[in-house]
Amino acid sequence: MAALSAAGQADRPQQIMRVVRADPRTGKLVRSVIVTAKPGGARKAVKPAASAAAPPEARSAGIDEAVERIAATQSLPPQLVHSVIQVESNYNPLAISPKGAQGLMQLMPDTARRFGVANAFDPIDNIRGGARYLKYLLDLYHGDQRLALAAYNAGEGAVQKYGDVPPYPETLNYVTQVGRQIRKDAAAAPPIAKPAAPEAAEVQPAGPAPIREVVGPDGSVRYVSR
Repeated sequence: MAALSAAGQADRPQQIMRVVRADPRTGKLVRSVIVTAKPGGARKAVKPAASAAAPPEARSAGIDEAVERIAATQSLPPQLVHSVIQVESNYNPLAISPKGAQGLMQLMPDTARRFGVANAFDPIDNIRGGARYLKYLLDLYHGDQRLALAAYNAGEGAVQKYGDVPPYPETLNYVTQVGRQIRKDAAAAPPIAKPAAPEAAEVQPAGPAPIREVVGPDGSVRYVSR
C-alpha cells in the first residue's frame, strides 16, 4: 500500500483501512476510508482477512433460517452452504478478500452480477447468489462436489484446463477444508430418532391343541381339547 505524503512533512509510513459498515440512521451500507500513521520500520502490505471474526449478531439475525430456506430452493444440502460460508468468511457479512471477493460467500463482483446479486454485502442476497452459483457448478460437473468447490475457488476455466481439481495449493486446501467442515457439521448434527418397533404379538405354538381329561359327576371320563 503506497504511503501518503503530508504537505511540508517527510513521508511517513501510513496505513489505509477501508471499512464497510451500516449507517445507524438509514441502515444502508457505507464505505469509509481511515488513514492512520504506522510505526516506523519495515512496511508490510496489510491484507484484509476474509475469515475475520464475524460480528456477534452475524448468525443470530436469521442466517441459519436463510441458509435452510435458500438451500432448499436450490436442492442443496444446507451443510454445504454453511461450510462454504464458514471457510470463506467465517460468517462475516462485510468481509472483503485481497482479490475483491465480497460478503458471506465471498462473491467476486462479476459472479455476483452473473447470479443476480444486487448487494453483495446484504447477507440474504449474498447467500442466494452463492447458492445459485454452487447449484450451477454441481449441475455443470454432474454432482461432483470436489470439482464444484474447486471451480468456486479457482474458476471454471482452471478446472477445465486441468480436467480435475487444479494443482494450486490454495484450491487444494480449500476443497479439503470445506469437505472437512461438511463432515464436522454432519457429525455434530443430532441423530434422527428411529421409530420404536412394535412389540411382537404373542404367538401360540403350532400343532394340535393339548388334550385334557374331564371326569363327570357320574364318574364318566371325557377327553377334550382347549
